[in-house]
Amino acid sequence: MKLLCLDIPQPGASLEKYQPHMSDEARHAWQMYKGGIIRDIYFRQDRPGVAIIAECESVETAKQALSEFPLAKAGLLDWEVIPLGPFLNWEALFAPGNA
Repeated sequence: MKLLCLDIPQPGASLEKYQPHMSDEARHAWQMYKGGIIRDIYFRQDRPGVAIIAECESVETAKQALSEFPLAKAGLLDWEVIPLGPFLNWEALFAPGNA
C-alpha cells in the first residue's frame, strides 16, 4: 500500500528543539529508505517539514514505523498518514462524448 505521510509539528516544537535530533533523524530516514518503507521524501514548500511517500502493509504499520523517528520519540512530531490507491477513472476520460 502506498501512503502519503505528512509531518505534524507538535505544540512547542521549534527548529531549535529539532536540532539535537537531526543527525539521528536523517540516519533513521536512510534506514527506512534502505528497508523499502520510504520510497520518496521531499521537503515541504509551504513550511519547514517533510512529505514522505511510503510503502507498507497498512496505515497502522506505517504509523508504527514513523513513530520510531527520533523527533516523534521526543514528542516534537507526529504524522498524518493518508492511504493512496490507483486512479481508476481513466476510462471515463475516453468514453464516447468525452474524447
